[in-house]
Amino acid sequence: MDKLLLIGGGGHCHATIDVIETEGKFEIAGIVDDGKKIGDEVLGHPVLGSGKDLKTLRKEFEYAFITIGQVRSPEARMNYFKKIVDLNFEIPTLVSPLAYVSKYAQVGRGTIVMHRATINANVCIGENTILNSHSLVEHDSIVESHCHISTGAILNGGTKIRKGTFFGSGAVSKELSESVEFDFIKANSILK
Repeated sequence: MDKLLLIGGGGHCHATIDVIETEGKFEIAGIVDDGKKIGDEVLGHPVLGSGKDLKTLRKEFEYAFITIGQVRSPEARMNYFKKIVDLNFEIPTLVSPLAYVSKYAQVGRGTIVMHRATINANVCIGENTILNSHSLVEHDSIVESHCHISTGAILNGGTKIRKGTFFGSGAVSKELSESVEFDFIKANSILK
């Protein structure tokens, strides 16, 4: 099983660990966190270093994933995402087996679809995005990169969420009143 390095050791990391362990596709190698000491643990997984150690850790690990949450600002998630891209880490997309993702949807790398989240048909989700527990993204919607769709949030059909947006717990968007023609080729620009 491939080993996955997690970047960030706070509350969002805890929830991400649960998704990773439930999904069973990766073994967690350890955590990188600027506020913890090497040797500390996060849910039984060792802290291996800080952000300064990523270049060295890249020699040992192929896969990395951002587990920093996003409430006030997307900057930390965006900065670390750029760092792991620049270091040529492989960045998976994580999908809880308790979530639903339509076969007609696209989800970018570095995105996590958490327990009981739903992504319906003709949806495009960008990179490094959190679709938190019980969130719903309805048909024909677009969520650009580096967003957080929080717990229980509902994006009705045709909603467009711009890069870096935090869409809070329980928030509901108004649906678009007209049908959207969705072109997966054009969607590739949203996925970055």
